Amino acid sequence: MAVRPAFAAAPAPAASKTKPSFDASALDRAVDPCDDFYQFACGSWMKNNPIPGDQAQWGRFNELAEQNRAQLHEILDEAKAPLAKRDATAQKIGDYYAACMDEAAAEKRRAAPLEPLFKEIDAVTDKAQLPKLLGRLNREGVSGFLGFGSGQDYQDATRMIAQADQGGWSLPDRDYYLKDSFSDERRDFRAHVASMFKLAGESAEQAAADAGTVMTLETALAKAAMGRVERREPANVHHKMTLADFQKSTPGFSWKDYTEAMAAPGFAELDVNDPGFFKGLGEAVASQPLPAWKTYLRWKTIHSFAGLLSSDFVNEDFDFFGKRLSGQKELKARWKRCVAQFDSALGEALGKAYVDRHFPPSAKKATREGVREIEAAMKADLKVLPWMSPETRKKALEKLARIANKIGYPDRWRDYSKLEIKPDDLVGNALRASAFEVKRELDKIGRPADRQEWEMTPPTVNAYYDPQMNNINFPAGILKPPFFTNGGDDAVNYGGIGAVEGHELTHGFDDEGRHYDAVGNLKDWWTKEDAEAFEKRAQSLVKEYDAFVALPDAGDDKAKDIHVNGKLTLGENTADNGGLKLAYAAMDKDLDAADRRDIGGFTPRQRFFLGWAQVWCTNRTPQIAKVRAVSDPHSPPQFRVDGTVSNMPEFAQAFSCKPGAAMNPAARNGVW
Repeated sequence: MAVRPAFAAAPAPAASKTKPSFDASALDRAVDPCDDFYQFACGSWMKNNPIPGDQAQWGRFNELAEQNRAQLHEILDEAKAPLAKRDATAQKIGDYYAACMDEAAAEKRRAAPLEPLFKEIDAVTDKAQLPKLLGRLNREGVSGFLGFGSGQDYQDATRMIAQADQGGWSLPDRDYYLKDSFSDERRDFRAHVASMFKLAGESAEQAAADAGTVMTLETALAKAAMGRVERREPANVHHKMTLADFQKSTPGFSWKDYTEAMAAPGFAELDVNDPGFFKGLGEAVASQPLPAWKTYLRWKTIHSFAGLLSSDFVNEDFDFFGKRLSGQKELKARWKRCVAQFDSALGEALGKAYVDRHFPPSAKKATREGVREIEAAMKADLKVLPWMSPETRKKALEKLARIANKIGYPDRWRDYSKLEIKPDDLVGNALRASAFEVKRELDKIGRPADRQEWEMTPPTVNAYYDPQMNNINFPAGILKPPFFTNGGDDAVNYGGIGAVEGHELTHGFDDEGRHYDAVGNLKDWWTKEDAEAFEKRAQSLVKEYDAFVALPDAGDDKAKDIHVNGKLTLGENTADNGGLKLAYAAMDKDLDAADRRDIGGFTPRQRFFLGWAQVWCTNRTPQIAKVRAVSDPHSPPQFRVDGTVSNMPEFAQAFSCKPGAAMNPAARNGVW
């Protein structure tokens, strides 16, 4: 007997026509779904949903994020009223938000809240003092020229160790400093930095010179860093060494002084994600004079807090990073910026209030059951994969069985009781919140890994797989329409949240995740032959997605088209293709007779694919499309749809596509 689909809250009468389904108004019926399914599924939606002025892109993710943001706004507005009945958490929530919304205070103070940090920078008289200075600044939220924190030991995922990584540039990616195609952005960035220095009180001449210094140092850091594609190979970003050996790579930079300034616990070894970067950093510290580094750190201080200062800083920051780089026409309303700031600083405190109001237990229960169905589909798939040997198959099934599912929100909420928040000190609140979070992260060093911890806040419209934790995580924020409708059309729910669940599940076995074993250790558990078979199939996806054009040249010069980077997006493309197949298999098995009827003229199988396509309906500015093409491991929305469905014969069957149609090619690609 068929099991009732997990996505329905309760069985609906067979004759019911009221179950929410796909969005018929989004369809462009003038387009043949076999020619361009994305345009068919989303064409009218894109036509009728232009990008709002305060957005760089507008899609179904953004719609839902705005709904969640409005709900958070309501919670914060209530909490900021200084009522006697507020508990300690409500006080922190309300006072932080009240401080953020006090625009008059920000205008009056201008850059004054940063003066203590500027004085610390000015007080340094010797390059040997740089590590202590950088440690103090990093602790308080100033992004410096490296990253330092904690992470799981890649050789023993049960424990946490110190980690050091590359960093230090302000533009979206190292390519912005190194490739000719971004020369205009570099020119405009330099002008922006000069404008910020002028706002901070420098003369035009000095500001221009200092902007040149910033560009020189950030370019040196970018040159030393590893590219995004190379970082997708786990072996490239895990290098355990003793602190003494690591010190040798940067002889002019004392790691003892830096970590003490960061208030890190003592440790003897660490995981260095990019040793080449630190060699380059050591050379840069040695070759560049102290005044240059002080100028750079002054810039990073301004840049890190620009959005919290007076309107002249806020607007200049937006004019470059919002308008110039992203194509966003208008600055977001202050309350939206404050909600985002709060979600970053005290996300779980606000998240608990959000969950209490907007995430019913039935949604969590339905999602958990749905994930189990997708896992069952993957188990069945692993058992019959023709290219996987019994030896690797056994270990793959063991890993699948060990994947933990976290739904909605943490079982244990973060304790913010020791964080001081004031209703009239926005920048101070941000500094203290950063120091609180840095301490929380660094205190993990030398301790057991906490597998219950979340990396996203509950209202987030996203999901993720953690290869070292070997768990999949679905925040409450994404468990809503259009991804999931409690009591809605099961076929559409499988195509929406079901495919997202499958996507995250297959990340455990993509080109990155497959290198970690069932407990999260970096370990080669594949036979040589199976690894080669996997790579061969993965490379077919690389070639397929390399051919897609992310941003056509405005002058119609195809040689200057910006293409999708198939290697950068390989993991997400593998997960999209695999996840959709798993969700389809789960749907096809579990739909009962009541759900196999047509709705709106479409069969359940057709509605499944519409459910998948319509979560990706999106409009983008050319500017953000360019940024994403070099920095985002996800393919553009249209190729997340057309790329996947063209690789599934089930789609061609559902829509009766003729052989040779764009969505029914002779050759198909995929791993699963």
